[in-house]
Amino acid sequence: MNSPILEIRGLDKHFGPTHANKHIDFTLREGEIRGLIGENGSGKSTLMSQIAGIHLPDSGEMYVRGKIYRPRDALDAYKQNISMVLQELGVIGNLPVVVNVFLGRTGQFTRFGIVNRKAIGRATTEQFTKWGLPMPPMNKFTGDMTVETHKIIELVRALSVDPDILLLDEITQSLSLDNRQKLYELLIKLKNMGRSVIVITHDVEEMLKITDTITVLRDGEVVGERVSAETTADEIKRMMVGREIGGDYYRVDNQPEYADEVVLSVNNLSVAGELDDISFDIHAGEILGFCGLSDSGIHSVGRAVFGLSKADAGSVRLVAKDMDITDPTRALRNNVGYIPKDRDTEALMIDASIRENFVLPSLGELTRAAGYVSPASLKKLASRMVAKLSVKCENIAQPVGALSGGNKQKINLGRWLAKDLSLLILDCPTRGVDVGVKAYIYALMKEAKRNKIAILLISDELPEVLGMADRLIVMKDGRVTRTIDRGTAFTEQAVIEVMI
Repeated sequence: MNSPILEIRGLDKHFGPTHANKHIDFTLREGEIRGLIGENGSGKSTLMSQIAGIHLPDSGEMYVRGKIYRPRDALDAYKQNISMVLQELGVIGNLPVVVNVFLGRTGQFTRFGIVNRKAIGRATTEQFTKWGLPMPPMNKFTGDMTVETHKIIELVRALSVDPDILLLDEITQSLSLDNRQKLYELLIKLKNMGRSVIVITHDVEEMLKITDTITVLRDGEVVGERVSAETTADEIKRMMVGREIGGDYYRVDNQPEYADEVVLSVNNLSVAGELDDISFDIHAGEILGFCGLSDSGIHSVGRAVFGLSKADAGSVRLVAKDMDITDPTRALRNNVGYIPKDRDTEALMIDASIRENFVLPSLGELTRAAGYVSPASLKKLASRMVAKLSVKCENIAQPVGALSGGNKQKINLGRWLAKDLSLLILDCPTRGVDVGVKAYIYALMKEAKRNKIAILLISDELPEVLGMADRLIVMKDGRVTRTIDRGTAFTEQAVIEVMI
């Protein structure tokens, strides 16, 4: 066995009354890829943030190569060759790619207070090339770039310090299939270089595939460690939740099933640089899936259908109302809901309360004469949905930003299900949530399907769309390449062949 590079002994961390990490003992070896898994709120990200210098432990010690390790902040950790890609987005939108990659370290390219743009541009290009990652426009502001591009920029930033220990918190679920494969290849490269990696992912099968060992956390404590090649997904899930996970995860039927009624008809839709002549219908009670590689256009479909992207040609028509969706306000007023991939910056109001987030899409229905909205009705709706969705919180006045990713996503989905919807657009609805919350979200989707709500499901997770969709539209370069009905041809291999 290789020598230990990181040793943690008796690490504790509190956030107010919450004991987030309880006496954590942990050893990471050189050239080891270690998985860290547990339910939302189990303490994974808290542990990683202490290793990365983002939070300071309350007690306990950390050692790197046998020497005491007490980083003052993330830059101090960087200087000691430990870097992290955060679960939440960590780019500054009004800065270009080159500055985001060397954030906090641009001094090496600065003279007399002026950044040498050619020098920082060359250094940034070298980093993308060195690690084999797709290169965005270097001098473009990152604010308008996708979640996937943001994550790749953050990854290159973390790699630019040539880390001995790389910490990855929920990066894979932000990536499309092809870029995810690049990440897997990068992990192998780092391992062969003798570097160590700690990976958090809620995809148990993925974790078994890419790691050497797995540490399981529950309620802030380490409950066990396993060698990845010697355990199973079911055993890891059982350790995570302390019990067997019963019930059906995905759908058990193997045939498409939906009503004849067409809810939405998209005809020859084009958005410059994103979509080219897209056409499809979606029926009442149908789950219509979309999948594709990076730059395939699947995420642009959701934005265009909801009216967030201006169409250059074609139409998005609500059939029953004989009306085109041309903007989000019209979509919202006509029973269409949309959950974007980027939950924290495009969907939820992170600094606002749970109550405010739950009621926002329903304000039109709750408004009485002369624009009056009853505070009691707002409280009643939010309290009812918190109870129905089993949201773990102190009360409905608590800020959403204080909740775990799984509870945030319950609110994100539940606030739309509180409305009388005809169509719900879901873009990566289970990104960043644990296996228990995933199962719950799939159960809500099945319930919505039974209630004749049409669901447009966009996902970078092939098992997800294959497990839930009635039909699957595969896209490439902004165009539809094939539509596959649920049945015997509904396999990952068949879809990947079309995608590539």
